Amino acid sequence: MAAFDTSRTTYGVASFANRACAFVADMANTVHAWNDARITTRALAGLTDRELADIGLERGDIDSVARSAMIR
Repeated sequence: MAAFDTSRTTYGVASFANRACAFVADMANTVHAWNDARITTRALAGLTDRELADIGLERGDIDSVARSAMIR
């Protein structure tokens, strides 16, 4: 009869690789979010005050809207 042990934990290399991949993924997500906010800010800043009023915004709201989670 054979036994297969599935309760072992991984040590060292696997956990380091997981942390490294998670770090790279977090950095990529941060850069992506920054770029989205930059593009949104430029697009909204290019609108006239009348166009901003049509969508319910004022010029002072642009930064907060561009960095909000609603866009993403």
